[in-house]
Amino acid sequence: MIAELSHAALALAFALAVAQTFFSLWGARQGDQRLMTVPPITAFGVLAFTAASFAGLTYLYVTSDFSVANVYANSHSAKPLLYKFTGVWGNHEGSMLLWALVLAIFSALIGAFAGNLPPRLRANVLGVQGSIAAIFILFILTTSNPFLRLEIAPAQGQGLNPVLQDIGLALHPPLLYLGYVGCSVAFSFAVAALIEGRIDAAWARWVRPWTLTAWLFLTLGIAMGSYWAYYELGWGGYWFWDPVENASLMPWIAATALLHSAVVMEKRDALKIWTVLLALLTFSLSLLGTFLVRSGVLTSVHTFASDPTRGVFILCILIFFVGGALALFALRVAELKPGGIFAPISREGALLLNNLFLSAICATVFTGTLYPLLLESLTGEKISVGAPFFNATVGPLALLLIAIMPAGPLLAWKRGDAAAVAVKLSLAAAVALIVSIGVLATQGAPLYPMIALATGIFAVAGAITEYATRIALLRVPAAESFSRARGLPRSSLGTLLAHLGVGLSLIGVAAEGGWSVEKIAAVKPGESISVSGFDLRFRQWAERKGENYRDIAAIFEVRRDGVFVTELAPAKRIFVMRGQQTTEAGIETFGLGQLYLSIGDPSPDQSVALRAYWKPLVLLIWLGTVVMALGAALSLSDRRLRIGVPKAASKKKLEAVPAE
Repeated sequence: MIAELSHAALALAFALAVAQTFFSLWGARQGDQRLMTVPPITAFGVLAFTAASFAGLTYLYVTSDFSVANVYANSHSAKPLLYKFTGVWGNHEGSMLLWALVLAIFSALIGAFAGNLPPRLRANVLGVQGSIAAIFILFILTTSNPFLRLEIAPAQGQGLNPVLQDIGLALHPPLLYLGYVGCSVAFSFAVAALIEGRIDAAWARWVRPWTLTAWLFLTLGIAMGSYWAYYELGWGGYWFWDPVENASLMPWIAATALLHSAVVMEKRDALKIWTVLLALLTFSLSLLGTFLVRSGVLTSVHTFASDPTRGVFILCILIFFVGGALALFALRVAELKPGGIFAPISREGALLLNNLFLSAICATVFTGTLYPLLLESLTGEKISVGAPFFNATVGPLALLLIAIMPAGPLLAWKRGDAAAVAVKLSLAAAVALIVSIGVLATQGAPLYPMIALATGIFAVAGAITEYATRIALLRVPAAESFSRARGLPRSSLGTLLAHLGVGLSLIGVAAEGGWSVEKIAAVKPGESISVSGFDLRFRQWAERKGENYRDIAAIFEVRRDGVFVTELAPAKRIFVMRGQQTTEAGIETFGLGQLYLSIGDPSPDQSVALRAYWKPLVLLIWLGTVVMALGAALSLSDRRLRIGVPKAASKKKLEAVPAE
């Protein structure tokens, strides 16, 4: 009964989403204030019924109702309770329901917190959001129904994919979807503004907090997925340039460009055309990434053809939203005025250069990800575009982007002084040079990681220089510097933290790539190997049993300079119901570095192939992303970036800006 009620709730959510779309767009077109008051109410209705449907599916998983095909295929009664919850979105149908729920949450937030927007703009935004929700829910109802019943209920389910039974994958999809779907708000704002024919600095101000929210969750989602791959897959890597990874990276890059472009539009009323286009493209890439992954196209082009109904629906969604939005943009672009003029050497110029680099990086990732699929579909020829291509193309562009990053915030608006900025950053450059020379002299390294290390240090030192400049450190009395520090806007501090986080992550990437030590050896119980000053003694095998698995672990004693420091137990874990095996790495943290052990299958003579790594500063990769996310959160707490603007200020600003 719960399955049927949940299915009915989803159908009602679809009906309300259609009503939201109609009342919003028609009310805005007619200028009917009564009709435009309906969409916020229907948005809450869509959220309520979608949440009820999602709660129903969760209940079916928790109670192990194997009469539902989705539960049978992805759950098991012996599965830990946490993974019964995460199993809800650990499959295509459930993940699409989560997608619809997150979209409903954002629509309801617009209805609740965007009351200070012009009524017609808010109605159009909610109309676009409603149309997206309606199409997605219809997609679920017609091709991806998670509530289908089996004629005969099995006594037991097949269990969740073993690699998904991990806390990292419990958090990764919701965070990623909050980012993916959050981009829909900027898309809706762009389409709504194009419909109305009015795009100005106030529009950029309204778009920024929504985009920043999506960027924050995308950052955390990508970082969580990266760390999960690092410790769960047993390969010791954090990024493989896999097409699935690239599918989430592309909208993050586009959202980063949009945030910087929106600043120029808000402050200088410039880059209007480019900012609106980025708002459209960011969500378009989110759509592309979400459905390429869920339709199986990235894994195999033949998967798309094996489910023609779902595949055709996906194509229709992409054509309707992406094609329709770009067509509307093409019709309206001639009406957009160019906006403010600025010198090449200025903060606007630096932000524009930032956008050019980010666009080039995104285009490179897009091409490298989709070209092999397109080539195979057209010619049948299979080619592999992997890490060597992306490292050789994206790597230099990213390094150049990060190298110029510290200069942007130090430049003045409209016209800057490059020489003065160079003087301010000279100490940061000196620190980067001295540290790099010291590392090179003591450790040695390939050229590429050394350049990356120097760039990362320069970015961190540059962010600190920016802060010192803002508070006039050592140039005014300490009390005045402290007063200036207290008066800095939170958004400025958030930007500083975000740039600092980028530098920290790059230092971690450089250290892991240039100074990691790897040793592979076959060892038997009682034997030892050494890696980077650690002595690893294989003590014994140990069999262990969990709720729905059993594993066999190799117990290693770890000593440093003859002193016992810890015990690691890398293992092979077997999930009996699925008949699948996973690798569980043994990891110990020393400062910001990690000792990482991974094993192969046991041999008849009790020996095992051991892969041991020492990864210096590797934790900086993820620590940097956390600092970036904290910067975004701090910026969102700034009253100037709150959703909407104060009513009095809003009216004054709108009167001052002529309609276009």
